[in-house]
Amino acid sequence: MVKTSPALPSVSVTGSFHHDSICLFTDLEFKVKAHAWTCLLGPSGVGKSTLLRLIAGLDTGGDFQGSITTGDGLPLTERIAYMAQSDLLLSWLNIHDNVLLGARLRGEKPDHDRAEHLIARVGLSEHSKKRPAALSGGMRQRVALARALMEDRPFVLLDEPFAALDAKTRSEMQELAFEMLEDRTVLLVTHDPSEAARLGHHIFIMTDKNLQPQPVPSTDPIRSYDAPETLETQIFLMNQLRHI
Repeated sequence: MVKTSPALPSVSVTGSFHHDSICLFTDLEFKVKAHAWTCLLGPSGVGKSTLLRLIAGLDTGGDFQGSITTGDGLPLTERIAYMAQSDLLLSWLNIHDNVLLGARLRGEKPDHDRAEHLIARVGLSEHSKKRPAALSGGMRQRVALARALMEDRPFVLLDEPFAALDAKTRSEMQELAFEMLEDRTVLLVTHDPSEAARLGHHIFIMTDKNLQPQPVPSTDPIRSYDAPETLETQIFLMNQLRHI
């Protein structure tokens, strides 16, 4: 049910960003390595979501002076799937049609079977014909995840994709996303050190001064939430964040 996407090399971002008179980051040098999950932590307001929107080519309301380049020199257009903090579901469409929104906007033939498969994978089959207003916040976020997975792009930007979920569902959706995005290049913004410790091949903490690489467990993700190295990394990251 999962299509094969073209390979994507590393993505590099260099430069500075200002919003009115506020500088969110300056002289940034950030490389997202290919075929790996890169997790970005940091306090609110330092520019994590702005960085994702810049990479996605979306409006940021500010001034970016710099460059965004790929290892193969080709543009990122048509190679990115983006999941925002808010679910951005269209209220007049049911869940099935929201998951198929990208294809419809591009004028492509919708793959109804794959959409239903993904809706089932996020545990919402019985709600497929409902509209967003009939769903809880966590259910809406799962629909948004299914829509991002439906895009089947080699580079995936996830902005706090599991934040509205309860602990059990969050763990399950982390595992599903990791499975479905195997060999993709993923940049995940999260406020949860345990999430970064479970999912990250590479972990960075973004502050208002710089971008700091962090140690990761020696084991490969996705890691057990209660594995000693996962817990050690979670505690280390929490301490780093508390001292910013």
